[in-house]
Amino acid sequence: MEHFMEPHNVGDLADANGVGTVGNPVCGDIMKLYIKVVDNVIVDAKFKTLGCGAAIASSSILTDMIKGKTLEEVKKVSNDAVAEALGGLPARKRHCSVLAEEALQSALEDYYKRKGTPHTATSAGHKHECCLAEADDEAKRCGGANRTKKAPSRED
Repeated sequence: MEHFMEPHNVGDLADANGVGTVGNPVCGDIMKLYIKVVDNVIVDAKFKTLGCGAAIASSSILTDMIKGKTLEEVKKVSNDAVAEALGGLPARKRHCSVLAEEALQSALEDYYKRKGTPHTATSAGHKHECCLAEADDEAKRCGGANRTKKAPSRED
């Protein structure tokens, strides 16, 4: 609840050198993650999220988890780690931790693109069972195969 009621690291990061935006068209959540990398360490991270409490909390805890970590360390941050750091999420809200992982991977891709260096995502990957079972109702609520890597850009 802390990360929903008083989220950490909210806002723009003017000197960000990696920005990732992802969205889930099923629930409408959109996350934008800004990272500032110096000497292969994320020295600052901020976010803007349009979404439910779980989406805001997932974004907030993610920024806490990655600040001060090396790029190699953060490449391995998974949606499971985000959910665990929050003390768990209900099954129908797990897509929020997935979006946090995807926002991080998108920001890292942007960082490496700006540097002109190829990037291969090395995260643990999305393992949310409801997204793997596209036919069931939970998958439809979560977004399953309908998730998008890039959401339409929104200026807040």
